[in-house]
Amino acid sequence: MNHFEESLKFHQKLKGKIEIASRIPEFDKEILSLAYTPGVAQPCMEIHKDINKSFELTRRWNTVAVVTDGTAILGLGDIGPEAGMPVLEGKAILFKKFGDIDAIPLCIRSKDPDEIVRTIELLAGTFGGVNLEDISAPRCFEIERRLKESCEIPVFHDDQHGTAIAVGAALINSLKLLNKKIDKIRVVINGAGSAGIAIANYILKLGIKDLIMCDKFGIIDEGMKELNAPQHEISLKTNRSHKRGTLADALKNADVLIGVSVGNIVSQDMIRSMAEESIVFTLANPIPEIPRDDALQAGASIVGTGRSDFPNQINNLLVFPGVFRGALDVRARNINDEMMLAAGYAIANAISDDELSEDNIIPTALDEKVHKEVAAAVAEAAIKSNAARI
Repeated sequence: MNHFEESLKFHQKLKGKIEIASRIPEFDKEILSLAYTPGVAQPCMEIHKDINKSFELTRRWNTVAVVTDGTAILGLGDIGPEAGMPVLEGKAILFKKFGDIDAIPLCIRSKDPDEIVRTIELLAGTFGGVNLEDISAPRCFEIERRLKESCEIPVFHDDQHGTAIAVGAALINSLKLLNKKIDKIRVVINGAGSAGIAIANYILKLGIKDLIMCDKFGIIDEGMKELNAPQHEISLKTNRSHKRGTLADALKNADVLIGVSVGNIVSQDMIRSMAEESIVFTLANPIPEIPRDDALQAGASIVGTGRSDFPNQINNLLVFPGVFRGALDVRARNINDEMMLAAGYAIANAISDDELSEDNIIPTALDEKVHKEVAAAVAEAAIKSNAARI
């Protein structure tokens, strides 16, 4: 099947993948007077007296805004907000399927962080949460930070934190399988954009001590003039031995490679130079940094990719429905580190020790049980960390 041609036909036939449906099965005059005028005035006044009633008397409690400016759509780059709509509609149906969450796409015609932040702030009263999607780095860091500070509802940049949580879960299980200690290994991340930096911060919280990041200019080290502000910030936490050089230099004797960069830039010789029983997560899509079979032939013990046609797909679809479901269920103020760590461990623990293998380190995103377990773990973590409001 040519997925590109067939997808175009699919979209032309559907004319949109989402729609608004009424929760009222039948309408008559009496129902109309309750759902609309005159009766609707009473819930309006209740919300006027207490804004928190908007979570009880409307669908706000279960509604998430999925927001893009169109600057980083899939691997296509800056193609504009309207061109990002098919992706956001797809995201919305995944929210519904795996989290029973109503998600509304919002495509913003601006690349100005001030305008994007203000737009979302003005609309925040409509939603129970905000999922930022496909916004280019480094602007995405500023937009997320400012919204977390100003909004009273959870704000989550899935390209950052969803990817990081999925990678973290895969790493937890890979290390368990290979009997390696998380604080004794060396990890190399190639790609210091939004996903790479979020993964770095996440696995540092998991317990990684020796972490090197690389970008197109090579190994990242503190004080390099090429670094943008987020890269400078992560440089203060990584590469504490101040190594310099190329990706090939970084990979010598490394236990783990996490690629969030571009395809076909890692050679078999680079994999051979890694430590014994190495772990390779090559997440560039659709072409990974090194083909899965090449990495295995070169000596990698475990290989994960972002692709659904190979074992060990590391996919943020495992993350966002359950994270938002858990956050919405307890009306969380935010999605904090404790909630994100709980999500990672819940995904990892969805595979029992007996099921764990080199080709089964992370559950499939189509397993609805996993999403429920993530939601429960996130809700519990929100309560324990005082992020919950109910």
